[in-house]
Amino acid sequence: MKTQNYKNHVQYYPPHHFVFYPVVLFLLGMGIYMSIAEHSFLWGFMTTQVGLITWVAFMLRQHYALGNQNRIVRLEMRLRYYVLTHERLEPLENQLSFQQVAALRFAADEELIPLLQRVLQENLTPDEIKRSIRNWQPDEMRV
Repeated sequence: MKTQNYKNHVQYYPPHHFVFYPVVLFLLGMGIYMSIAEHSFLWGFMTTQVGLITWVAFMLRQHYALGNQNRIVRLEMRLRYYVLTHERLEPLENQLSFQQVAALRFAADEELIPLLQRVLQENLTPDEIKRSIRNWQPDEMRV
């Protein structure tokens, strides 16, 4: 397995990203083409149904999985911060966006506290946080 870093930390789920979405896009394209070519209400209706099913599938997949993972990331960061400082993260967490907290989780323990202080002082974006990390700690389990 390759070592995770900034350049390769985005993950794809092949059945979803490379099978489901291409098939759905093909069906939508075909449906739109047939609706126009045939001037058919039935093709338009079926295309609308495929579009709605695709939208619902995407939204549910994202909503449930990421909502749960976001809670876990927050808890993980609270625990790491407490172990490193013996202080609670919640007062500082209110000054950070979730995206900033999520980006900080890639920092090694020795980098986390100084980087967190820098984020609070300079209001770094999540991308700037990730680019600042020298010792990348991979998250192999994120969906």
